[in-house]
Formats: sequence, structure tokens, C-alpha cells
Amino acid sequence: MKNLFLGIFAAMLAMFLNACGENSKQVNSLEKIKQNGVVRIGVFGDKPPFGYVDEKGKNQGYDVYLAKRIAKELLGDENKVQFVLVEAANRVEFLKSNKVDIILANFTQTPERAEQVDFCLPYMKVALGVVAPKDSTIHSIEDLKDKTLLINKGTTADAYFTKNYPNIKTLKYDQNTETFAALMDKRGDALSHDNTLLFAWVKDHPQFKMAIKELGNKDVIAPAVKKGDKELKQFIDNLIIKLGEERFFHKAYDETLKQHFGDDVQADDVVIEGGKIQ
Repeated sequence: MKNLFLGIFAAMLAMFLNACGENSKQVNSLEKIKQNGVVRIGVFGDKPPFGYVDEKGKNQGYDVYLAKRIAKELLGDENKVQFVLVEAANRVEFLKSNKVDIILANFTQTPERAEQVDFCLPYMKVALGVVAPKDSTIHSIEDLKDKTLLINKGTTADAYFTKNYPNIKTLKYDQNTETFAALMDKRGDALSHDNTLLFAWVKDHPQFKMAIKELGNKDVIAPAVKKGDKELKQFIDNLIIKLGEERFFHKAYDETLKQHFGDDVQADDVVIEGGKIQ
């Protein structure tokens, strides 16, 4: 009986050590992506011109332009990317739950988010802005008092107004399409979002104006990976430095953004090359 127990113990110990050995041999994220033959990148489907699905069902936009280049560098083919549509409020969760490898959904870097994900070098500048109907008397934060402000859940606009102006009445939606529809339906008096998005939206909707062109911090937008994913972060950082030497992001601006902005916006107002803020 003693020998039997010793045998069972030895077998269990061997299984435990073998499992530990297997865990120690687990491939890192870069190797997994290469083994799978596809990189899963989270992008918006309703935020033109940064990430959207066109009338043919294809992903388009500035973030998509970068995503395809990442796939080409990683896997030798820009088409080896699986676009995963995300919303502002679930970007962090999609990384944590391993639904995506990278988030490129116009993700503004903040200290709070950096506690939950790892940001790579930035590729874009951004601040908050406010749009309102052309005949609106809104010109400043003070003018938003006694008004209803429309915002997207989980955005920097949501965090900014919740923290700094909790007395301003807000109406929140999950999707960009819902929020902008609410503004056009007059369910709110104004809408706050990234000013880069709003500059493009106002150009296509001349019955509205940029009531406040810039507020809050001047922030950056950067790719994000799962917390602790050092290999993938290093790969993307190195790639962004390389792309800066090619002036890649200026080319991306010309291809995807320029036509959507008015003369008030120039490439250098938006683009960051090589991860360096000018």
C-alpha cells in the first residue's frame, strides 16, 4: 500500500512538473500571432474618417491604414488582419479578455487607462471639442450650464465632464452613430468628442459649428496592447519609429483624413511621426 501511494505521488508530481514545463514554454504574443497567421486589431466601425465600415462592408480610415501596415510587417501581407469592431467603453476589456491583440480604435492615452493596458508610442494628437447648431449661443464651457450635452460612454469626453463639470447635464450613448443622431434630432444642445473627429464631422454637416475648438488637455492617441505584453509593444514601438522615417503618417493623413478636414486643419496639427511630438 505504501508503495502504491508513493507511486501515485510520483505520478502526480511528474504531471505537475510537466505542466510547469509546458507553461514555461508558452509562446509569446508575437509568436502566437505568427502561428495563427492573423493579427486581431480592434477598430471603430462608426467613427469616420478614423475607423468605419464603408458601403461595401470594408473597413476604412486612418487607424485601418496603420492596422494594415502592422499586418504587413508582422505577417508579410496587409490582408492578414482581422478587424474586430469595438466601442469606446469596451476597448480595455477586449484587450484584457484576449478578444484582440492590439487596439487602434482612436485610443487616447490617459493615466487611468495606462494602469490597465500598455500604450505604445503615439501617432496622433488630439484634444476635446464641442459642436453645436450653427445658430447656437454656446461658445464656452460656461454656456453649457442649463444645457444638455451629448457624449459617448467611455470616452475622454465622458471622463472629463464627469470629473470636472459634474453639474452639466449629460446624455450618454454607446455608439457614435447614436450620439450624433441625438444631436441632429435635437435631443441635446451640444456634443463633445475628440476635436479631430468633430472637425471632420462639421465639414460634412455645415448646419453645425465648432462651438469650442479645444478644451481639456492636449493628449495623444496611441496603439494599446495587453498589460505586460512586452514583445508586442516593443515591436509596435520599433515599427512606429521606422514609419516616422518614411513619413508614413503624413501619407496616411493625405490618403484618409485630408479630404475630410477643412482648411483650418493641417497634417502637422494632427500627425505625430516616429512617436515624437513636435
